[in-house]
Amino acid sequence: MDDRAENSALQNEVRRPDDRGRGDRPATGDLGEQALFYHRHPKPGKLAIQATKPLGNQRDLALAYSPGVAEPCRAIAADPQTVADYTSRQNLVAVLSNGTAVLGLGNIGPLASKPVMEGKAVLFKKFADIDVFDIEIDAKEIDHIVEVVAALEPTFGGINLEDIKAPECFEVEERLRQRMGIPVFHDDQHGTAIIVAAAVRNALELAGKRIEEARIVSSGAGAAAIACLNLLVSLGAKVENIVCTDIDGVVYEGREARIDRWMAVYAKKTDMRTLGQAIEGADIFLGLSAGGVLKPELLEKMAAKPLILALANPTPEIMPDLARQVRPDAMICTGRSDFPNQVNNVLCFPYIFRGALDCAATSINEEMKKAAVDAIAALAREEVSEVAAKAYGSETPIFGPEYLIPSPFDPRLILKIAPAVAKAAQETGVAARPIEDMGAYLDRLNRFVFRTGLIMKPIFRTARESGKRVIFADGEDERVLRATQVILEEKIGVPILVGRPSVIATRLERYGLKIRPQVDFEVVNPEDDPRYRDYVDHYFSKVGRKGINPDTARTVVRTNTTVIAAVAVSRGEADAMICGLQGNYSPHIRNISQILGFAEGVSKFAALSMLISQSETKFFLDTYVQRDPGAEDLAEMTLLAAAEIRRFGLSPKAALVSHSNFGTDDTEETRKLRRALRLIRERAPDLEIDGEMHGDAALSELTRQRVMPHSTLKGDANLLVFPNLDAANITMNVVKVMTDALHVGPMLLGVAQPAHVLTPSVTSRGIVNMAAIAVAEAVQRG
Repeated sequence: MDDRAENSALQNEVRRPDDRGRGDRPATGDLGEQALFYHRHPKPGKLAIQATKPLGNQRDLALAYSPGVAEPCRAIAADPQTVADYTSRQNLVAVLSNGTAVLGLGNIGPLASKPVMEGKAVLFKKFADIDVFDIEIDAKEIDHIVEVVAALEPTFGGINLEDIKAPECFEVEERLRQRMGIPVFHDDQHGTAIIVAAAVRNALELAGKRIEEARIVSSGAGAAAIACLNLLVSLGAKVENIVCTDIDGVVYEGREARIDRWMAVYAKKTDMRTLGQAIEGADIFLGLSAGGVLKPELLEKMAAKPLILALANPTPEIMPDLARQVRPDAMICTGRSDFPNQVNNVLCFPYIFRGALDCAATSINEEMKKAAVDAIAALAREEVSEVAAKAYGSETPIFGPEYLIPSPFDPRLILKIAPAVAKAAQETGVAARPIEDMGAYLDRLNRFVFRTGLIMKPIFRTARESGKRVIFADGEDERVLRATQVILEEKIGVPILVGRPSVIATRLERYGLKIRPQVDFEVVNPEDDPRYRDYVDHYFSKVGRKGINPDTARTVVRTNTTVIAAVAVSRGEADAMICGLQGNYSPHIRNISQILGFAEGVSKFAALSMLISQSETKFFLDTYVQRDPGAEDLAEMTLLAAAEIRRFGLSPKAALVSHSNFGTDDTEETRKLRRALRLIRERAPDLEIDGEMHGDAALSELTRQRVMPHSTLKGDANLLVFPNLDAANITMNVVKVMTDALHVGPMLLGVAQPAHVLTPSVTSRGIVNMAAIAVAEAVQRG
């Protein structure tokens, strides 16, 4: 390969690794159509503004606006620091872009970049509870950008610059940091750099090498690459040990091709001109360029136990499997989610801002970035707790070549990074409001982690690529077909659909779905399946003494898809089942009971529903099965629910809710709850539970302490156990509508094998969630 041919592989725009999952697959076909639908419905966009204070009467209006609003205005005018006490500024970040370097799309302009900025805003909120206004500006000149952004300082607690092309992004950030008294952070540069540095730190430790001696070669000299090199130098790497290459080859002194002042730091007096020459004896390859740049023969030239950071998306500089063939001793990172060691910016940017905002940092300095590097690197070396292990699925990760950096969904990230950043800000004197009680701060962060929808992530992680088969009784339903598409794309499980192949194929075409029956997924045809007689015999063996004769059994197996699905699970031809989209709930329960039966030691089924709102997650029991459970039933279902909640990585905190508040009324219902409490405490003394109590007492420790100071339940309950089905179902549905919460469930408890009965109102998204839960349950049962 001649010099120009080798360097021409870099002709694509230099790209940073994906910080939000963009780029793993091209947005064509079904994925593209679904993305458009997702962004349009139920209303356009991904963000909305929600009030945090009541505005229900004239007094509220007087406090929120005129005349009451004058008081906080006067207070802030007298002491600007109090703006954090009276407004949302200290939790508000601007995600700001001019759309000149959008990942994979290039210079598409500010208007077209808005979906990306809204997406970044959603990540801030979901991962760190930070509010965001996305701001797209029609400005390309550096002076114009700086003036616009600097003028926004009174509004925001921090600025996240996004998708601004190099080299302008360097100058813009540098000047804004000098002018503004709030953090300005270009995530494309520094987010990538922080995660890369953590991976480098751990890889060098495993290889027994020192960063001061490591030879580093970069492919790409854009914003992310230069930021990575700069941070590595601040951590001890030597400039003289770094060779930087770009589309024009090695960056060397006197080169005619472009060398800006940021690249010039790494310009060398050297005869090397190509990546192939530069990589000889290198310990680290840093790729932030284009797919296929790192040829297998170049790997052979690297030093022992090299670190390969192939971060181009969607196609890395070299695919990990190919690199592994050539260099089995290599440690490999990519920007993709389907390989180990994903360099994903979401690993750090929400938590860096969380720590910076919480101490009112005036900037994000080098020491704060180093603190984030240390926290991420150390987290990968820690033993994984039971809770954290849920984020990684069935195999607990062990620090090593395949696990240099944590998963983006590790719940410990915020608990490690945010305090480390805040502490570094305080130690370097940029924290305007230092955190005085770090223990209380950690407790607040910990509570945030376990009240958000992130609890579904460990379930998906466990289910993904498990190979477990989940059979859908309502395989012809549009929602199931759409869910099947997602399940196959996300590799959540192996779907099996009960339905007529011709009907399924016709509907797939009608809905514009590209998956095909008996090609992408198995179909059990009720009208013509070669296993029909075996299914009839199996079904009759289960119900032959329960009022079903052979003729009826033959008819049922032809017509009842729930029975077919349950028989498939019972025969070991599927690992889990989903049904209930058609018809009443009770007949499905009866069929599952007859065919699959109860788990060992269980006498009755129960249904657990989970509601995920913007602020918290709660479980409701029993929402669908037992109409009027006795004390024994309540005890049994509560213990089953507690075990289910633990599968999400949560510690159950149960409250037996009632119209009575710790004995304020004495009825058969309240006595039933008290008997249930005694039974539960006898069987599970470690379970945190109390009752009977009012609903507000269950959800507020402060309210509960007023009436029962010595309650055995601490904090807010996350499991509400109701005295009967009416109370549970009504409460759950009212709360769901009032809070616009996502309903996950109902989860059927007490079945011998994973089986769940959904409701006719379930959405395709709800089906995907329940399929993941069913598959994860099958994985965890073995």
